[in-house]
Amino acid sequence: MPPRSTPSERQRRLGAELRKLRTRARLSGDDVAALLQADRSRVSHIEAGRVDVPRNGLYKLLRAYGCESGPLFDALMDMAHDRGKGWWDDYRDVMERRALDLAELESRATSVRVHEPSIIPGMLQTEGYARAVISNVEEDDQHLDRWVGFRLERQRVLAGLDKYHAVIHESALRTRVGDTKTMRRQLLKLIEVARLPHVTVQVFPFEMGPYSSHMRSFVLFGGPTPELDTLYREHPTAVDFIGDGSRIGECVRMFERLASLALAPLDPAAPPEAQEAQDSLSLLQHVLYELR
Repeated sequence: MPPRSTPSERQRRLGAELRKLRTRARLSGDDVAALLQADRSRVSHIEAGRVDVPRNGLYKLLRAYGCESGPLFDALMDMAHDRGKGWWDDYRDVMERRALDLAELESRATSVRVHEPSIIPGMLQTEGYARAVISNVEEDDQHLDRWVGFRLERQRVLAGLDKYHAVIHESALRTRVGDTKTMRRQLLKLIEVARLPHVTVQVFPFEMGPYSSHMRSFVLFGGPTPELDTLYREHPTAVDFIGDGSRIGECVRMFERLASLALAPLDPAAPPEAQEAQDSLSLLQHVLYELR
């Protein structure tokens, strides 16, 4: 089978992790080629995600690289032999490769931490809010319906996560997306979702200054092993899937700083007298009151 020209993010990430392990083990590409009884170019294709490695071949590589049995070993074996098929395949006719890669990444995540300075995070959006956001970039009604359907399908993973933590800037609560009814329903959904025991929603208020509002959004995806955590960032015309541990660590510390500066999390179950003078719930309720 010829090398694939457009590997998925999962395939690229697997290849990158194999390259890291090979480099750490101080093995050359020729060493690995001899181990696999293949030519040097095949090793390059494997590490670029352009070709797959057989199960027994991957087992040999991981052992040669000193990767012992455990979460990382199992996760890499699963990544290699995952067909990459899922509900997102039904949307290949309208969604770009990067959107399909994001859906696949979300399906493998066990935890999600998201910072959003301008809009409500996609995993928490109502259908009406999502439609209003997407209609700004897609005018074709048929495609719009499919795009909205794709976003709502992505939300299914929320129930299966161990932890979801969002820090949302106050500007996202106050930016009018759609009509007043759309915004009210969206803000009420934030309160509803916050009732889930594994979901934490915090609001970063204007009064804390520009620390958050001038930063880009980002998402930290956690999995079965820290080595495979992923930082996701969007740009106007592209996206980044980042697996570099040092860059992920920087964003983890940034997220922790944001969470420490943000208002206390939404807690719809707390009685009014137990709420702090100003917390995320009271600010959200104030914004709801002003929506008339």
